[in-house]
Amino acid sequence: MDQTYYTTIRDLEQRGVDQDYINGWAGGYLRNPQREEQRLTERYEAGYADGCAGNTDSA
Repeated sequence: MDQTYYTTIRDLEQRGVDQDYINGWAGGYLRNPQREEQRLTERYEAGYADGCAGNTDSA
């Protein structure tokens, strides 16, 4: 993993961003498959989309 991953996760945690968003962002950034449908939340999906795009616009 590159430094961007660690730096972004640390920044999101320090800012008090919702943990579901952070988990989604990490999964999207690493190109992991999304959670099962029954476990998806709006915050997770926003984080996942931002992670895939490499930004934190929805945080």
